[in-house]
Amino acid sequence: MSQQPRHRPSKPYRRPQKDPVRILAFEALRAVDERDAYANLVLPPLLRKAREREDFDTRDAALATELVYGSLRRQGTYDAILAQCVDRPLREVDPPVLDVLTLGAHQLLGTRIPTHAAVSASVELARVVLGDGRAKFVNAVLRKVAAHDLDGWLERVAPPYDEDPEEHLGIVHAHPRWVVSALWDALGGGRAGIEDLLEADNERPEVTLVARPGRSTTDELLAAAGEDSALPGRWSPYAVRLAEGGEPGALDPVREGRAGVQDEGSQLVALALANAPVEGTDRAWLDGCAGPGGKAALLAALAAQRGAALLASEKQPHRARLVARALDGNPGPYAVIAADGTRPAWRAGAFDRVLVDVPCTGLGALRRRPEARWRRRPEDLDGFAPLQRELLQQALAAVRVGGVVGYATCSPHPAETRAVVDDVLKGRGGAPVAAEWVDARPLMPDVPALGDGPDVQLWPHLHGTDAMYLALLRRTG
Repeated sequence: MSQQPRHRPSKPYRRPQKDPVRILAFEALRAVDERDAYANLVLPPLLRKAREREDFDTRDAALATELVYGSLRRQGTYDAILAQCVDRPLREVDPPVLDVLTLGAHQLLGTRIPTHAAVSASVELARVVLGDGRAKFVNAVLRKVAAHDLDGWLERVAPPYDEDPEEHLGIVHAHPRWVVSALWDALGGGRAGIEDLLEADNERPEVTLVARPGRSTTDELLAAAGEDSALPGRWSPYAVRLAEGGEPGALDPVREGRAGVQDEGSQLVALALANAPVEGTDRAWLDGCAGPGGKAALLAALAAQRGAALLASEKQPHRARLVARALDGNPGPYAVIAADGTRPAWRAGAFDRVLVDVPCTGLGALRRRPEARWRRRPEDLDGFAPLQRELLQQALAAVRVGGVVGYATCSPHPAETRAVVDDVLKGRGGAPVAAEWVDARPLMPDVPALGDGPDVQLWPHLHGTDAMYLALLRRTG
């Protein structure tokens, strides 16, 4: 009589373990992908809600933040690696599955989380948000990813620098090829400079505060933050840098609107416009693209000290409300309106100083909005170009003869900076404008490496700021 085969008893079903940190990170990535949201807007409310739980502490918040921003910054690199570990094109992988894989890849290759913990935590996340079937797929892929460290993978997926320098830098430093090319053109120089810039784009930026003149001081901000938690700014006399993990909303001056969060490059742009020499009166200032209000709040405070008034204009009503909130409590005269800067709601020649911080690709703020590098396309430049030129033309029309216009943009791309100014001054696409360059460099004292002028380009790797551009123009006729 033949012996019956023994059947191994099946393992009892184990309910997946919910990890609030990784579930939060997954939800943030889904919002970025599904709604074209920005992580710096999506993540804070998710963290505030999570902190209501007793089992979610400061370390959990820090890990969730690292998982979200690290995954977004390195997305292109991780895509190249995952493509080697998946048996189909990545475009055929469901986006939620790809988000879990990217989170897992970042834990394996971009953090110090042990390999077994990174894989098991990612598989548990997949079980919760995707189901057991696709969790097996995640497990198989991440075990392949774990076969090499990041340097080992880069040797496999990035072409040699000598064969294709832009593609090499793009994969190694997680930037699209066209962005590498554009930044390199703007920066000039050899390999060292562009690598320093790309590396700086992948670093978490400091939180920088601004003490609004006449309403707060840097000494007050430093005292409120504590001597071990803050440092004076590098360049702006109104800047204070918070230590990593500092919570600006916990400081009284910020909560009361007497200070705010503002990159030091943004502060320098506003200060340069405010301090540029003008001929004649200096009573009326305009911020023609004021949302969300950081530069407008600084300009309004400076104007109040000189007896000048600021008009802050923003096309989008919801952003105009943000501007009004930022200016609330300013001691001097100001007004906030929702108006289109290309269709002025003011008479020509009405202002002594005008700032237009124009809409752009945002390639200068990739440290803060890492997803923008993967979202933007070269053709976006053509979409912004007519608007940028029209806003500058209208700004020059709004300023009186002898007054000054500041053209600013958070992009170092040549097509959004010097090319726009040159075209407007030479009348390409319209009538020539009677204006002359004002050298912006002396208006940023002690700031090094400002180039040959007369305009200024700031850089993350050289100045620790966003890559802000500023051109100053004086109306001559």
